[in-house]
Amino acid sequence: MSEATGTAGLLTPALTMTGRCIRLSRRDVDAVITSMVLPVMLMLVFVYFFGGAINTGTQYVDYVAPGILVLCAAFGSSGTAVRVSEDMKGGIIDRFRSLDISGTSILAGHVVASTLRNLFSTALVLAVGVLIGFRPSATPMGWLAAAGILTVFLVALSWLSAAVGLLAKTPEAAAGFTFFMMFLPYPSSAFVPIDTMPTWLHGFADHQPVTPLIESLRGLLHAQPVGSAPWQALAWCGGILAVAVGMSGVLFKARTS
Repeated sequence: MSEATGTAGLLTPALTMTGRCIRLSRRDVDAVITSMVLPVMLMLVFVYFFGGAINTGTQYVDYVAPGILVLCAAFGSSGTAVRVSEDMKGGIIDRFRSLDISGTSILAGHVVASTLRNLFSTALVLAVGVLIGFRPSATPMGWLAAAGILTVFLVALSWLSAAVGLLAKTPEAAAGFTFFMMFLPYPSSAFVPIDTMPTWLHGFADHQPVTPLIESLRGLLHAQPVGSAPWQALAWCGGILAVAVGMSGVLFKARTS
């Protein structure tokens, strides 16, 4: 088999699976609305309910908006775990395998569809942030860098969600992943500066995956120095992606053997 034929053999089914996942998302209107509305509501709650009591040295909406974008990405990507688990439980995977569609193509379809959905949700949350006073001052390169880092994070998180969906025995168990992913931005610099947290929490907050991501987005969107934060964020994303892809391959074979 030629390299071109092999690539096409993976790409075409992956695109087909992506289209299928997008169509399924359009039918699951409640889940789509929730994934878009919840981050918007959280932004409104933090800005209007708590923002007046939190001192970050700047307008609170400018501080919190990057964190809400990451929270939006985390919440949206976690839904991939449920969709993969539903596929595994429903028996549709056996039909796909009878059509000689590889596990990589099936999972890639879920990941690409998840990334596209979450990019749309992120754009919506960003638009709402601008409406309530978020004023980014990024350069074109800053916008491009911020979008690139966030997209890499979405892809890594979506693959991790796919692996969790394979690991979970039921969609209900996979849904528990949503709680973990939504919790992770809270012990970070998303909503308050880390130095305002208890001392015993600083180590975790400083060295978990979403903190350098949020610091990168905040600095890039406000045209401020970001130091090594983008490289740390990309390193975390690369590590998560490598582990998730490898783990999902092993789990898919184990579940379908």
